[in-house]
Amino acid sequence: MKNQYFSGQKILAVAPMIDWTDRHCRFFHRQSSAHALLYTEMIVAEAVLHGDRQRLLGFSEQEHPVALQLGGSDPAKLAEAARIGAAFGYDEINLNVGCPSDRVQSGTFGACLMREPARVAGCVAAMKQVVDIPVTVKCRIGVDDQDTETALDELADLCVAAGVDALWVHARKAWLQGLSPKENREIPPLDYERVYRLKARLPNLFIGINGGIRTIGDAKAHLSHLDGVMIGRAAYQEPAILAEVDRSFYGETAAPISAGAVLERMIPYIEAERAAGTPLHHIVRHMLGLYHGQPGARRFRQILTVEGAARNAGVEVIRQAMAAVEAAATAFAA
Repeated sequence: MKNQYFSGQKILAVAPMIDWTDRHCRFFHRQSSAHALLYTEMIVAEAVLHGDRQRLLGFSEQEHPVALQLGGSDPAKLAEAARIGAAFGYDEINLNVGCPSDRVQSGTFGACLMREPARVAGCVAAMKQVVDIPVTVKCRIGVDDQDTETALDELADLCVAAGVDALWVHARKAWLQGLSPKENREIPPLDYERVYRLKARLPNLFIGINGGIRTIGDAKAHLSHLDGVMIGRAAYQEPAILAEVDRSFYGETAAPISAGAVLERMIPYIEAERAAGTPLHHIVRHMLGLYHGQPGARRFRQILTVEGAARNAGVEVIRQAMAAVEAAATAFAA
């Protein structure tokens, strides 16, 4: 696959989210958009080196373009994990310099690496030496009491010198003490202008933005300043917005796919996964928001949650949920 960061194409991505953007989620999201860049959950480099690689890294060919996000701070270990990820077929390797959880901090990676920009650059350089796919960094604008002007510029400059292909910036500080990961996504104020200033200073570096972006209109506004936009929880909680991506950002002319058509596309995948022993609820938990705001949405969620948890549940649960939505839509229109 060509390096999308050098194509001049604006990029719309679904952000990496721990416990959310697993392979089932990504396959589901891909049914709504052929072009959105999808990210794995953060996977620790040590796990890639010593864990069950097929379980951790395996994915469907239909997920492309898909990026592997790694967590770590040891250049040699990250380089080996990146090499393994590239061999699995990922289109990009991304280094997490933004996650604020205590578990991540104890491993000396994630957002606390904002304090060690030279180490981040060393990790980027080591990965660039062993893979020929893009190596990117996802960071914050700073942590704790850092001056965001100085901290973000220093990180960016060192990463550019190391050969980074793109910088994705969550436009908030992370507070490593006193705030939970959830609070770190909501309490520190968003500072989009800081990311715009970084792009103005580094016009030749691909810079994308993340944080608080909930609609296609929001994304378009940011793309008048930047090269890419990541949508996180909004894409997960209201996945139907992804159906607008290809027409809004990638020049497609076809009408957005309907939620019902997405479900029809999911049925062969679910049948294959059930035959392989995957419990239905591992898949349908990512689909609960598909009819967000529409008649029958609550009943749809209820059926997938309750009936989908049964040990032998299969695609009949999807059919039942679809029928409930159709009935609600008919009643609403009457």
